[in-house]
Amino acid sequence: MQIITLNLNGVRAANRKGVFEWLSTQQADIVCVQELKAQILDLPDEIRTPNGFHGFFHCAEKKGYSGVGIYSRQKPDRIIEGLDVKEIDQEGRYIRADYKNLSVISLYLPSGSSGDHRQDSKVFFMEKFHPLLEEMAASDREYLICGDWNIAHHEIDLKNWRANRKNSGFLPEERAWLTNIFDKIGFVDVFRRLNPEPDQYTWWSNRGQAWANNVGWRIDYQIATPGIADKATTTSIYKAERFSDHSPLIIEYDYKL
Repeated sequence: MQIITLNLNGVRAANRKGVFEWLSTQQADIVCVQELKAQILDLPDEIRTPNGFHGFFHCAEKKGYSGVGIYSRQKPDRIIEGLDVKEIDQEGRYIRADYKNLSVISLYLPSGSSGDHRQDSKVFFMEKFHPLLEEMAASDREYLICGDWNIAHHEIDLKNWRANRKNSGFLPEERAWLTNIFDKIGFVDVFRRLNPEPDQYTWWSNRGQAWANNVGWRIDYQIATPGIADKATTTSIYKAERFSDHSPLIIEYDYKL
């Protein structure tokens, strides 16, 4: 089973840059996408149901903003949109697909970088999401949460960590929240289990020469319960082409849907 997660920074823009042509050359079973920046009615068929995939989306109420989706070759048993929290769901940040005993989630945490009000929204999301993570870990299902968490966990996960210690995305309380998810709740950062190397990033600022100089952040994750995490075999970050300011994170699992 191959799973890809990618923040598209606009699904229509990514389409123009060739993301769906690239996807047709991959062996992905499930593709989790974030930041659609579109409404369902804005999406033509080649985006809603690209070749070989069923498409499911949870869009923001605000046009041109946020939104998440899941593309799946196999039709899921069930789709769940949102967290039943109005302030979160109106921004389109959570969609879940169930397959037998496995649930795959496309998740997009708020970015707090545009001001205190957005950092407050991010903290609110983290507070509401934490008990759900505890419920997931305590259940008999396997969970795989893919997406843009907008937090770099450790110093190794961003190039300029010293300069960002007081910035959203690398705040001590954000990093501690992730540590709790891994060390206390028991989820696994699947990429890091397979690849402990430095300079592994999934997002680069459009300012300066960040992409050219690989001055990036690792903020896109596949975070899993231990059973499915143990099935992970290979991982890669695709950087040969650019469809977005993020790169696709690809992980293969020795698991059959």
